[in-house]
Amino acid sequence: MDHRNSTGNYSISNIEIEINLKRTLTILGAGESGIGAALLGKAKGYDVFVSDYGSISNENKSQLNEASIEFEERKHSILRILKSDLIIKSPGIPESAELIKKLRSNGNLIISEIEFAGKYTSAKLVGITGTNGKTTTTLLTYHILKEAGFNVGVAGNIGKSFARQVLEEDYDWYVLELSSFQLDDTYELKLEIAVLLNITPDHLDRYDNDYQKYIASKMRIFHLVHLGRHAVYWQDDTQCGDDIARATRGLNVRPFSLGGDAAEITHIQNDRLFYVPFSIEVSAPRADISIKGLHNMLNAMAAGNAALLAGVDGKSLLRGLKTFKNAEHRLESVRHLEEVEYINDSKATNLDSVKYALDAFDTPIVWIAGGVDKGNDYSLVEALVQDKVKALICLGKDNSKLITSFENIVPMVKTTDDLIKAVRWAKELAEPGDTVLLSPACASFDLFDNYEDRGDKFRKAVLAL
Repeated sequence: MDHRNSTGNYSISNIEIEINLKRTLTILGAGESGIGAALLGKAKGYDVFVSDYGSISNENKSQLNEASIEFEERKHSILRILKSDLIIKSPGIPESAELIKKLRSNGNLIISEIEFAGKYTSAKLVGITGTNGKTTTTLLTYHILKEAGFNVGVAGNIGKSFARQVLEEDYDWYVLELSSFQLDDTYELKLEIAVLLNITPDHLDRYDNDYQKYIASKMRIFHLVHLGRHAVYWQDDTQCGDDIARATRGLNVRPFSLGGDAAEITHIQNDRLFYVPFSIEVSAPRADISIKGLHNMLNAMAAGNAALLAGVDGKSLLRGLKTFKNAEHRLESVRHLEEVEYINDSKATNLDSVKYALDAFDTPIVWIAGGVDKGNDYSLVEALVQDKVKALICLGKDNSKLITSFENIVPMVKTTDDLIKAVRWAKELAEPGDTVLLSPACASFDLFDNYEDRGDKFRKAVLAL
């Protein structure tokens, strides 16, 4: 067939143009973020291939089949993947993985699902990161915005994937929980507001055991903010140091602090949170804020700053702080029984989280802890335990380290590998006015599938009392 047009030059048919310009997209990992990215990529005209070295759930395979997306499981077709124009990898895949090394060496472009989805939405974005408190602060910010009437979604390291929501929803705002792994593969996302809560050593195995690399990963969030837009951070965090000033240069900074100048910074004074400097004066009594503990006051300051910067009015902010309910397994109040409160903090798998939990209560505590120890130095919480814990119930297959650490500090120490027995013992040991706290400080997989399974079974056992 002669493809010359009216000018005598050669042209290509529309069909041929479409085929030649169709880019290949490979998704590594078929979890929630991977499936969302695959569906969005398909909708945007990519030739999509999903590859997972593990197994893919039947539900996710059904979604891929319905969208006519090719996939493989329990293997990676390396030669095919190396030919991809674009790679989206699960944040759970480390840089040390052999496939990732080959892709980097080959020059393939690797981005996060967050980066990919951000290209297809005009919504304004709030990004929240930090070693501890990300989920609570993300959900609280989302709750405040929603209570104030914003058309808002929540995504990132939580809930439905950002890509899936960009495909299926039409929100004006998104609040995104961003892990360091997600930030590592995100380059051009445009944030309206970035929030950095804190930085403490974590996941160092993914950063060559170099703490400075982990800090730099967290700081990347400020490089994603529009020039002149907003940066919220905890001013008292010494780990950030001078890096904060450099990272936030050219941005509108809104730090928060446990102290601070009352005229210049959001702070706590006389058991009230003061949000300054804003065009309106807003303060909230700590007693009116639904989440408890000093660490949650920091989360509330961060979320409040972000919400006010987004345009929430003071009245809506105070209502949101009062009506918020935290996520499951994070200092979740299960029930009050015979004047004893039972708290599910199964998500607390490190000592930083346990420290926050113990600090949150002024009542005597029956503490349930244990599981797979991750190298904990229990001396870090020794003073708090001595001051607050009346009994320790060790729950795990090997409780020797916990027992050795606290048998001379806590008046009563008991040990078991049976959750139901642990809960019954807690009921026997607790008196009216006490708190029973599941805050394990350890991983869960000696006795449970994951921390959610542990928390769910704890809740069920408590409700059965």
